[in-house]
Amino acid sequence: MVTRILIADDHSVVRQGLRMFLALDPDLEVVAEATDGAEALRLAREFQPDVVLMDLLMPAMDGIAATQEIRRELPDTEVLALTSVLEDASVVSAVRAGAIGYLLKNTEADELRRAIKAAAAGQVQLSPEAAARLMREVRAPESPETLTERETDVLRLLAQGKANKEIAQLLSIGEKTVKTHVSNILAKLGVQSRTQAALYAARIGMVTIHQVSGGR
Repeated sequence: MVTRILIADDHSVVRQGLRMFLALDPDLEVVAEATDGAEALRLAREFQPDVVLMDLLMPAMDGIAATQEIRRELPDTEVLALTSVLEDASVVSAVRAGAIGYLLKNTEADELRRAIKAAAAGQVQLSPEAAARLMREVRAPESPETLTERETDVLRLLAQGKANKEIAQLLSIGEKTVKTHVSNILAKLGVQSRTQAALYAARIGMVTIHQVSGGR
């Protein structure tokens, strides 16, 4: 199955570079390019891609505001934030806005392709450094609604970095059912992304930070 991608970056060289090496993988297809957040939102509505590669610092509407709108309007579209520095506070804001994770712009091509596919499959994967930083910065939701037993099972597996397909197999349920459970979990916890849900699971001791960061 081909993963459809929207690239949002205000630097044409970056967009060209991304398009060039993503084209080397037959499982990935760049369907559109945006030069700012407002255009990213418009094109996301039009093309409904599986994944948006979102630069954070852009004119007109920044990547954080665009991420928040895309996640609110298009819950099936995952957003991967792209940034130049790990320490940038805007990375934390991007995850709060609903990004499933983030990548540094010096990420190797193979790693980027793998991360895009993982995001499309609903996998939460953070580096240990990123997970530790986000645990400090992203607060657990205030008094969330109680999850059902099955939702708790889904959240535990999601937080361990499992993709929807794996969760479905492990729990002997359909992939669409997993997606429904994930939507319910996000709504009950009052969060925008699987990453935030995974961090919540780590914060309450359901899983360890080591598990959230894939044990890397």
